[in-house]
Amino acid sequence: MPVASVSLSRPSLHLEVAGRIGSLVARGSIKPGAVLPNESALGAEIGVSRTALREAIKVLASKGLVEVRRKTGTRVRPRSDWNMLDPEVLGWLFSGAGIAPGLTDLMEVRRVVEPAAARMAAIRATSKDLAAIRDAHLGMERATGDLPSSVESDLRFHLAVLEATHNAFMRPFGALIQAALRASFRLTSSNSDLYRKTLPLHGVVVDAIEARNGDQAENAMLVILGQTSKDIATQTKALLKNKTGVTSRKLS
Repeated sequence: MPVASVSLSRPSLHLEVAGRIGSLVARGSIKPGAVLPNESALGAEIGVSRTALREAIKVLASKGLVEVRRKTGTRVRPRSDWNMLDPEVLGWLFSGAGIAPGLTDLMEVRRVVEPAAARMAAIRATSKDLAAIRDAHLGMERATGDLPSSVESDLRFHLAVLEATHNAFMRPFGALIQAALRASFRLTSSNSDLYRKTLPLHGVVVDAIEARNGDQAENAMLVILGQTSKDIATQTKALLKNKTGVTSRKLS
């Protein structure tokens, strides 16, 4: 289990170590059921003290990623045991480039939450909320061809809709899954043609919310998420095809 060296001495070192190992676990580089090396070996590999490593393992255990047993060591737990609503776990899961594990689950959750949020926003949005949603959509249009800006503008749009619900539980949902949303948007926005096709769909949501038409806002958001699922499938297929091609060339 290769773990890149971390040579830092800040008080938060154990959190960095936890993030390093957590990312490897969440992204599948370290599989569920795998046993981590003992403290001495793992500490030497990473380049940190046993104390820092021990504290890092406690962080991972508190989030459900690992379990520590005296005789068998530290073992990675099944994904079903992970605290998927922990922002750090989500950040680790959706860190890095390429196809993040959990995107399908993310889209299922979005299809439950965001259409309802759009309906609520159409009823409850203030003039300030409407301006924020419209501005975010204009930002998406201006960001075409600029991947980082398009991702952030897309994120801002969806967070603005959630904010406009004025629901104490709905509003924090967006902040909770920001890392997951960014990973999704990075994948779909990397194809400029696919991104441009979504702009009018987002515009329909804006118009419906401004018109106070809850049915239309909900349906329009469902259309966006349906298209997003198709775009993720398209990009995933392209990435896998490219990866297979690179592998084949390496082997030939």
